[in-house]
Amino acid sequence: MIGYVSLGSNDMQRASAFYDTLLGEMGAKRTLNFDRFIIWGKSEAEPALAVCTPYDGKHATVGNGVMVALACADRAEVDRLHARALALGGTDEGAPGERGPGFYAGYFRDPDGNKLNFFKIG
Repeated sequence: MIGYVSLGSNDMQRASAFYDTLLGEMGAKRTLNFDRFIIWGKSEAEPALAVCTPYDGKHATVGNGVMVALACADRAEVDRLHARALALGGTDEGAPGERGPGFYAGYFRDPDGNKLNFFKIG
């Protein structure tokens, strides 16, 4: 049902470098690339992640309560990608760990302050 999720950025060069590296480690690549809008995905048949400058020209802000969750193959991938996000300039919002029976996740914010997590169910 979800085609893609967009996150706002005030620095597309910084955001694109962050997501090129981080999402590349999940097997994703740029599927669309414009000056103010980039989409990364594994294929056109799967949901994707986009980063853009706001269309209205105003400053991009972070939505309170908004988070993007990125599915991982296993817990080791959650651990690895969470650490990689921090190494690339993200900030920790909750170290990887079990959040409930069968739900393992690690939370972080990208350099623009958008909240994301990597997770594995099961």
